[in-house]
Amino acid sequence: MAVLGHCERLSQWPGLLQDSPLLHDFSPAEADLLGSLMLHVKARPGEMMIAEGDATDWMMLLLRGTVDVGKRIGPEADREVRGDNTRLAVLRPGAVLGEMSMFDGEPRYASCWALSEVEAAVLDRGAVARLIKAHPEVGAKLLVKLTQLLAQRLRNTSSQLVKVLRRQQLA
Repeated sequence: MAVLGHCERLSQWPGLLQDSPLLHDFSPAEADLLGSLMLHVKARPGEMMIAEGDATDWMMLLLRGTVDVGKRIGPEADREVRGDNTRLAVLRPGAVLGEMSMFDGEPRYASCWALSEVEAAVLDRGAVARLIKAHPEVGAKLLVKLTQLLAQRLRNTSSQLVKVLRRQQLA
């Protein structure tokens, strides 16, 4: 991925404040403050943006393009080859990816590839700590929104698991 600088004017991305679950309750000034701590990156179609198993401490906010999220299934799966992975999701602008590893420092759960030309804003754990120290109200808002997103994903995953288990019981 190519680094293009910082996201100084995050609020200026068309529809981002309205469409992103992360930024929905942020004022333009708060979004711009957050963006000043984020790196603006660009990926080409087919480029791996996050590699399953890597230990990194950052997350991304998708600004433009679509991203394929996949998980290796089975011992023979190759993390570098998209065809060897099971698709978990296709993410669109406004989506957040990689937040679990930013929080807990554990290896990446899945891989992400750019399906089209992608631009994203990258936020690392150190920047979150600086935000909390310098602007606690914005830092708290960010943490609450990320916690809400994680809780929603957990609910969705649990619901999918229950559906699979019900189908197995009926079979």
